[in-house]
Amino acid sequence: MSFLEGLKISASGLSAERIRMNVISSNIANANTSRTEEGGPYKRKDVLFTARNSGLSFDNLMRLAFDPNLKEVKVDGITEDRRAPRLVFNPNHPDANENGYVSMPNISIMEEMVNMITSNRAFESNTQAINATKSMATTAISIGK
Repeated sequence: MSFLEGLKISASGLSAERIRMNVISSNIANANTSRTEEGGPYKRKDVLFTARNSGLSFDNLMRLAFDPNLKEVKVDGITEDRRAPRLVFNPNHPDANENGYVSMPNISIMEEMVNMITSNRAFESNTQAINATKSMATTAISIGK
């Protein structure tokens, strides 16, 4: 693997984690949004990452483990959480139903903060990998002089 390939792999990880952090931030910001443009409460979103084509068997994945096309991290999509919304009793809320309950997003701030910390650590790891790759390239250049 060349130095540039290592930088490219880490850069793809940085880009994917940036998207994940943006989605997590949106989840936290909309944790109390009871009505969206679509009409219901905000639905929690999550990012799907992939590094290979889906649908491959485990045996084929093992054979292709060193295939250069399987290296980069790609965002496969952003999905909406299918969990039902929380019902909160608040009869004075403008979105309350006839029984006084408001449908609120089923978002756990603690869960989102854990996801943010995990994403931040992955971002830091990719940054350290870039710095290590740059250091190795600099050392290789200085040895070659």
